[in-house]
Amino acid sequence: MKLWSFWRSTTSFRVRAALGLKGVPFETLSVNLMKHEQLSDTFGAISPGRGVPALGLEDGRILTQSMAVLDYIEATWPEPPILPSDPVLRARVLSAAHTVALDIHPANNLRLLAELRSRFGATEDQIRDWMHHWMRDGFTTLEAQLNPDTEFSFGAAPDVCDLCVTGQTINAHRFGLDLAPWPKVRRVEAACLQVPAIVAALPENQPDAEPAP
Repeated sequence: MKLWSFWRSTTSFRVRAALGLKGVPFETLSVNLMKHEQLSDTFGAISPGRGVPALGLEDGRILTQSMAVLDYIEATWPEPPILPSDPVLRARVLSAAHTVALDIHPANNLRLLAELRSRFGATEDQIRDWMHHWMRDGFTTLEAQLNPDTEFSFGAAPDVCDLCVTGQTINAHRFGLDLAPWPKVRRVEAACLQVPAIVAALPENQPDAEPAP
């Protein structure tokens, strides 16, 4: 399989980590978002929304949108599971995961930030304040959702929620947000960073990673 990805994309991180946890091999094809490679007609034919990740299956079909790709991965390679079988717990895991994927992440998206700059003249300090606002709001919701008694978000092993949360903490560190107010979020991050497959999926460990300035 092929994974169109950008090293710093946290949605790509979710998929890389899930494939790694399940031991599924894939080839990384870099799409440099900072150089606007996602806007090319070539990539538009792969991903109509011009976003990463996109997962190319062995038969040539292509899947997009990280949460849909994670659902496919779980359905195709069920072991080890990244979603619980109990329907109520599954819904709780997805609810917390969606707090990141649907509430926090879209407000941090590069396309939205570019519009704030170009259409409304936002400064870099204002952009950072915007991102911090939505991360604080979302992390406060997450803190109330996460299980207080488990190592990971809801159990003894990483699930879809853990991948989303860890991806978002990567952004938080990058943009200078102190995670001290959310101890359960920090606990989840710490647990995930002890898992080799998740560490291998981190931005700095990707073949297209760029050195820190």
